[in-house]
Amino acid sequence: MSEMSNYLENALINVTLRNTAYTTPTTVYVGLYTTDPTDANTGTEVSGGSYARQSVTFGAPSDGVSTNSAAVEFPVATGSWGTVTHMGILDALTAGNLLYHTPLTTSKTVASGDTIKFAVAGISVTLA
Repeated sequence: MSEMSNYLENALINVTLRNTAYTTPTTVYVGLYTTDPTDANTGTEVSGGSYARQSVTFGAPSDGVSTNSAAVEFPVATGSWGTVTHMGILDALTAGNLLYHTPLTTSKTVASGDTIKFAVAGISVTLA
């Protein structure tokens, strides 16, 4: 995942080039989308059916790459979530700001009773 949101791009430019403060989130969350969230966070995030963003932790970066250090598992869907095509990393459990986003390698149609899980190192953020 190397696509940054407009929000994060502006924050990084401000903090690194303009000496403008940026408060980093204490916890970040994985969100699932049925449409491309885009840099402007205009996609459709999954809702209903017991869906909730899940917290994620990342290991120290190496050569501009950081991966999740623990598995991320969403709750069992109690209804259809539609076809999940993208994921994002956000700075709040609800609302908040999109930080990074990317399409899934394989889209997944989530029906009642299904789960989505990302293994350790299954989520990768790359800055190049």
